[in-house]
Amino acid sequence: MTQKLIEEFEAENPNIKVEGEYGDWSGYWDKLATQVASQAAPDVIQMDASYLGEYADRGALLELKNVDQSKFDQAVADAGKIEDKQYAITGGINAQVVLANPSLFTAGGVGLPDDKTWTWDDYDKIAAEITAKSGGNVYGSGSLSLDAQANLWLRQHGKALFNGEGKLGFEESDLREWFDYQAKLRDSKAVPPASVMTEDASASVDQQGLATNRFAMAFYWSNQLGALSKASGQNLEILRPPSTKGNAADAEQYYKSSQFWSASSRSKHPAEAQKLIDFLVNSTKAGEISLADRGIPANSEVRTAITSKLSPADAATAKFIDEISSELGDAVPVPPAGSSAVTEVLTRYTAEVHFQRMSPADAAKKAFEEAKSSLT
Repeated sequence: MTQKLIEEFEAENPNIKVEGEYGDWSGYWDKLATQVASQAAPDVIQMDASYLGEYADRGALLELKNVDQSKFDQAVADAGKIEDKQYAITGGINAQVVLANPSLFTAGGVGLPDDKTWTWDDYDKIAAEITAKSGGNVYGSGSLSLDAQANLWLRQHGKALFNGEGKLGFEESDLREWFDYQAKLRDSKAVPPASVMTEDASASVDQQGLATNRFAMAFYWSNQLGALSKASGQNLEILRPPSTKGNAADAEQYYKSSQFWSASSRSKHPAEAQKLIDFLVNSTKAGEISLADRGIPANSEVRTAITSKLSPADAATAKFIDEISSELGDAVPVPPAGSSAVTEVLTRYTAEVHFQRMSPADAAKKAFEEAKSSLT
């Protein structure tokens, strides 16, 4: 798909030659770090919010002054700004969701939840019931070990992973509660054993538990509905995440830039790099090629132009994105430099809890200390 985008851009700009560079997801960030360190970064870089602050702080990214964002929602346009400088352009928007496999619910005699009223306790009970009724052949849920789930939990408790000043937005006690919940999921068997979760985390998306019909539910980003539905052969259902109070309006949901486009500050072709990014986000032809693969288009005109061409799964995603617009909490600040180390710490200590190598209290103490030092 990306190659098709390149070919279309080259057809419209015959004097510009673009060379695509493929990389699988598992090694992407390590490879980019090496390229940047050796001053050999690509002109145009696929970027994520978790790394944006870090690379911008290192002076590795070009300030993008020539990319049109007039058809973007302001919050979406601002998502790529750091200290009022535009270092990234949103390639698509999505939201954190629970994807559910209705056939596995039916097989276990369990009804789909009301996603406007369910709580985290409901999530645990429903997932544990599915695991029990399947005899262990199906797990009710995949892991909830990533920063996105932790951030939703923290936001619902009046905290956040990071605040607007680039510091941690939570305390050790908040992390203790999150790890207590992880232990609860572990003990109820709502989620698989730690060894299974670890293996699942390193698998490609189309080989993960939800895609292979071994998990009845899992947290994903909304733009992944189409790929996972295709891989599983099922019409997966898109659900709001649970909330603390059982009210979707209090779930602190937010739009995330599912992917950013950035450019290298060392690019020898800054004008051409920005022209390519502008094409990727503002061209209707580009939108018709990529559709919703990188998220729902940020450009409102492109979004309107492609709606009728979306697959049923992607149309459902677009509908969901519109439905939750009135339920959104505050925008999430761009994570600060060092944030990727913080998210790695949270994931690692969540695993320690699931392997029962550390208590939630001890894991929270260690994780908080490491997370705090990562930002200093």
